[in-house]
Amino acid sequence: MIKTRLKKLRALMSEQKLDAFILIVDERANSESCHYISGFRGSSAGLIISMDEEILITDGRYTTQAKLQSPFKIIIQSEKSIPEYLADAVKSSSYSRVGFEAEKISHAAFTKYFAPVKAEFIDASGLIPKLRRTKDTYEVEKIKQAAKIGRQAYGNLLKKTFIGMSEVEFDVMLLQEIKLLGAEKGWAHDDFIVASGERSAMCHAPATIKKFVQGETVTVDYGAMVEGYMSDITRNFSLGPVSDKAKEINDILLKAHNEAARSLRPGISGKEVDAIARKVIADFGYGKNFLHGLGHGLGLEVHEAPRLSRTSTDILQIGDVVTIEPGIYIEGWGGLRIEDDYLITPAGAECLTINDNQSINTI
Repeated sequence: MIKTRLKKLRALMSEQKLDAFILIVDERANSESCHYISGFRGSSAGLIISMDEEILITDGRYTTQAKLQSPFKIIIQSEKSIPEYLADAVKSSSYSRVGFEAEKISHAAFTKYFAPVKAEFIDASGLIPKLRRTKDTYEVEKIKQAAKIGRQAYGNLLKKTFIGMSEVEFDVMLLQEIKLLGAEKGWAHDDFIVASGERSAMCHAPATIKKFVQGETVTVDYGAMVEGYMSDITRNFSLGPVSDKAKEINDILLKAHNEAARSLRPGISGKEVDAIARKVIADFGYGKNFLHGLGHGLGLEVHEAPRLSRTSTDILQIGDVVTIEPGIYIEGWGGLRIEDDYLITPAGAECLTINDNQSINTI
C-alpha cells in the first residue's frame, strides 16, 4: 500500500519537476499526511522523498515504533532539530527543486532553515491532500469499521440513558463504549457534541454538566477511529415522547438529507449538492435556520476535502468520502441535525454508516 502511494506521489512530483519532497510533523500537526505516505504515526517526524529514496527522520522516543510502522529508511535524530536535518540533507544533495508544504511550516522555520539553502523550494502543499482525497479499498473498510463501532456504541448507550443524566456523563460513556468495542478513540482532535434542549441550537455545543430534562431533545455528533480513519455521525433522541415541533423538523431534515444523498455522484459539484438540501429546508420556511455547509470530506481527518457548501468549488469524484449533515437550529427552542457518511462510487454513492436509524429515538 505504501509503495503504491509513493508511486503516485512520485508521478505528481515528476509533473512538477521536483527532485525531492519534504514533509514535517511538529507536535502532531500534519501527522495525518505523514501516516498516509509513510505509515508512521508519531508526533514528531520529517520525511524526505526523492525519485529513488524515502527517508523518515524522528527522535529516540520512536525508534521501535518507526521501524514497526514504516518501510522507509529510518534515521533517529538527536543532535539537530528535524527541520535543520532536512535542510542539511538538501544542502548535501544535488536536488535543485524541492517541494515543501508552505501551508504546514511556519514562516519563521522556513526563513531560518530552508531559505539559506541554494535549492529552489516549491510550494507543493496540494500533493498529499490530492492523494489522500481518493480513498482506496483499505481506507473505505476502516471507515466502515469505525462507522459500525460508532453505531453500536450509540445504540448500547441509549439503553443506559436516563432523565437526569448529564451531557458530560453521556459524552464520557459514549467514548468508553466506543473504545471497549475496539476503536482507538473517538475523533483525533475534537470532542463529541452532546447538546440538550435549547443548547442544541448551537451547532458545535460541547457537552456540559447540564442534566437531561423530560421533554427535551438531544443532538449527538460523534464518531470512532480505526487505524487512524474516522466516522462522523449525528443522531437525535428525545427524553420522553417526541414533540410535534421536533417531529416536523426531523421530517424536513430527513427529506433534505435523502434528496441530497440521492444526488451524490461523480461530476456533481459540492455547491450543487448543498443547494439541493438547502432548497428543501427553505421551502418549509427554515432556510435562515440552516447555518452551515451540508458536508465535508472524511478520512484521516474528520474535516478534509472535498467540501459541500454554498461556496465550494469542489467537484465530486470516485473515491471521495463525504458527510451529508443538514441541520435546523432555532434560538430559544433547540436544533436537530442528521449526518451520515457516503462513498462516491461510479454508480452514485454508498452509505458507509447505514442510515437506518435517522428518526428521533425515544428514551
